[in-house]
Amino acid sequence: MTLPASIPDVVEVRLHRAPAPLPGALPLLIEVPHGAAGNAEYAAVADQLKSVLPADLIDFFHVNTDAGAFEVAEATAALLCAAGRVSWVGVLRSCIPRTFIDCNRVLGASREAYRSGGVTPGVPPWVTDPTDHAFLVGRYDAYQRVVQEALATVGTAGGRVLLLHTYAPRTVDVEVSPDIVTDLHAAYAPGTVERWPLRPEVDLIHRTPEGVRTVSEASAAALGAAFAAEGLTLADGETYPMHPVTTAWAAVHAFPGRVACIEVRRDLLTEAFVPFRLVVPEAGRCARVARALAAWLGD
Repeated sequence: MTLPASIPDVVEVRLHRAPAPLPGALPLLIEVPHGAAGNAEYAAVADQLKSVLPADLIDFFHVNTDAGAFEVAEATAALLCAAGRVSWVGVLRSCIPRTFIDCNRVLGASREAYRSGGVTPGVPPWVTDPTDHAFLVGRYDAYQRVVQEALATVGTAGGRVLLLHTYAPRTVDVEVSPDIVTDLHAAYAPGTVERWPLRPEVDLIHRTPEGVRTVSEASAAALGAAFAAEGLTLADGETYPMHPVTTAWAAVHAFPGRVACIEVRRDLLTEAFVPFRLVVPEAGRCARVARALAAWLGD
């Protein structure tokens, strides 16, 4: 078994092997497509772009990137391997900030299509320079090639796939436009932010826009029980649909019944969620989510 190699500034690939896998143990792939959560990763791309970016765009980055998802993925991998419930776990983390191009999007969809999926666009409107666009698409394509190779590897071995995300605590309906930072600060102002709907603690993103389940009721119930054991509540696809404008859609349909996409509320992974600030995940809080995921995936 081999996984593709990491590519600097594009994707980090980590392989965890179980020292003593139990009979019948299968592999697991965990993809974190919005895993670029650090200031340095943001600056490494922003400093190379010729496009005029909105002032303080890093504020949007901190609200929108999936801080804590990679830490939960690593903790889940460690638990599963230690228990021998898997043969190996591959963790893929995108190093490309979704502020500039989104590695969980099908590029080129219409604005209406992205909005119908409740998701941000593949390439935001502030990327205006053609050379910037080509540079970002080149990195996106390199990332997708690694993901496809890894999916083929785990799929051929009969394994499972977890697509892992975190989201901000509230659904803030702000248009992705060059005014995004100003509009977000207004939306998060005291007295206003409390009006936005609070998102579920954990959500299993699996229902198509037509309402078709891509995770069985029995499997979803087992996942809900695993989270309940940790004092967390799982929602059944309340936040977003599993939509064709996401790359997750293709993975789910390539391996029916073997792919799950999960969102974890970001404030559960840190001592205090402060909008527009770097989120620092806490190991103990991440471990709580990882225990639930490991209990379900190792069943």
